[in-house]
Amino acid sequence: MDLQYWHWLVFGMILMIAELFIPSFTIIWFGLGALTVGALLWIIPDVSLTAQLLLWTIFSALLTIFWFLVMKPRMVDKTRAGMSREALLGETGQVIGVPEGDRRGVVRFTKPLLGSDEWAFICDEPVQLGDRVQIRDVSGNTLIVAPKLYR
Repeated sequence: MDLQYWHWLVFGMILMIAELFIPSFTIIWFGLGALTVGALLWIIPDVSLTAQLLLWTIFSALLTIFWFLVMKPRMVDKTRAGMSREALLGETGQVIGVPEGDRRGVVRFTKPLLGSDEWAFICDEPVQLGDRVQIRDVSGNTLIVAPKLYR
């Protein structure tokens, strides 16, 4: 019995729907592998059953490896939300708003700290736009910073 392209498409969809009921996030890659074999059979219909099964195994393995080695590590939360106060100390940001009078300055960080990448700050020393500053303390919703010393 030769499998047709639509057999693989239906099999792939069944596997992808099964992922809804078996939340392992691995069955989906076998479903996508089956869909890929179905698409390949639609273009090249004269592929033997052995080659179809081999292609399905290869595509499924490659998609699973791609997910776990490339995509999943990139989806890790890097916002540092929920960090403790001590973890903030020493972080460096860039001044994007200079403090004037009673108005606080604004500093931007490359990675969000406690869910925000821009923070109001107080600094005892004068700073200019674009200066790098380092967190020395936290006072409520305001950072206490000092100019970053370059070595």
